[in-house]
Amino acid sequence: MGGTLIGRQGWAGLRGWRGVAFDAVLGVVLAVDVLLLPGVPRPSNALDLALGLVGALAVAGSRRRPAAALLLCTGCMLAYALRVHPGPSAAFPVLVAVHMAVRSGGKRLPVQLSALAFLTGYLASGQPAPTSAQSTALLLGWFLASVAMAVVGRHRRAYLEQLERRALDAERTREEAALRRAGEERLRIARELHDSLTHSISIIKLQAGVAVHLARKRGKEVPAALLAIQEASGEAMRELRATLEVLRGTGGGHGLDRIEDLVERSRTAGLPTSVTVGGRERPLADGVDRAAYRIVQEALTNVTRHAGPEPRATVRIEYGDRELVVQIDDDGTAAPGDGAVPGVGLTGMRERVTALGGRLRAGPRPEGGFSVRAELPLDALPAADGRTAAGTAGAPLEEVS
Repeated sequence: MGGTLIGRQGWAGLRGWRGVAFDAVLGVVLAVDVLLLPGVPRPSNALDLALGLVGALAVAGSRRRPAAALLLCTGCMLAYALRVHPGPSAAFPVLVAVHMAVRSGGKRLPVQLSALAFLTGYLASGQPAPTSAQSTALLLGWFLASVAMAVVGRHRRAYLEQLERRALDAERTREEAALRRAGEERLRIARELHDSLTHSISIIKLQAGVAVHLARKRGKEVPAALLAIQEASGEAMRELRATLEVLRGTGGGHGLDRIEDLVERSRTAGLPTSVTVGGRERPLADGVDRAAYRIVQEALTNVTRHAGPEPRATVRIEYGDRELVVQIDDDGTAAPGDGAVPGVGLTGMRERVTALGGRLRAGPRPEGGFSVRAELPLDALPAADGRTAAGTAGAPLEEVS
């Protein structure tokens, strides 16, 4: 990881304490090279020692203040070279400071003036010897190589940053395209539902209403089944409109604020149902609110279809600190060995709960009947890792999440 980071951004790419430590170590190494290198003159007084030490350690500030560090390093090392005559070792801190200043992308004029001032003073002082043209060329080559390496590193870093920005832009574009396609698909499904189901359900509702009206007009008793058809078709139209609103993004659908209406319709349809709410009621996230309502709705529908004659249902909603527990029990004829009732109802419930990061348990009760228990995290985060409450006492429920 560290190698990749340095490769992408060089010295300027290090961050935090690692960059500070790297600069400090580099400054110490240069100070040792300038002051203690065997075979070169050493400072004979405190002023010379301070000049060499400050000039070398100034490199440690090149990351945050490259221009200031370069000027300080150049001035101190030039004075140190003129007073002590340490040879080429005095040029090393200036080489590093020039490299850092160029790589940081700072203004070129301070870099050029500092390098020129040091080279002029250094050569004018007789270091290296005036007759050593090879040493002079070598020193100039070091400075040019340092600048060239810095320029290459800076352009490489800019190139990699540009690639990263392009990758982020491409990813953002793909996400936007996926969202657009998903929205278009929802609208297509909404149109199909509207064109197919709305017409059929409207005809059923209309015919049931006409039949009820004619029966009452003739003074006859309206069959309970006919009234149930009229009520169910009206509810189906309301549910379909709510579904279309969700698909089109224009509405949120039903939530637990409509749970009493749902239970009352179950009672009207012939299913005695009771509902209790525990815990501190509070507003829920839209996804949790709709999922809880749909789970109760589907569970009561399953009771009506599969629980046998004259069942009773109880709905329990518990607001916890971190989760909402929705449990629907019935006392129908489902036996403990029957297993979960097959069909798409439980599958739909499982998908809703899983999408919210919750858990769904469904299975027969030991005393008879069936139980559905959904545990929904109140933060509604997908793939939540929180642990849900234990299942109810008695025979273990089949976990279908």
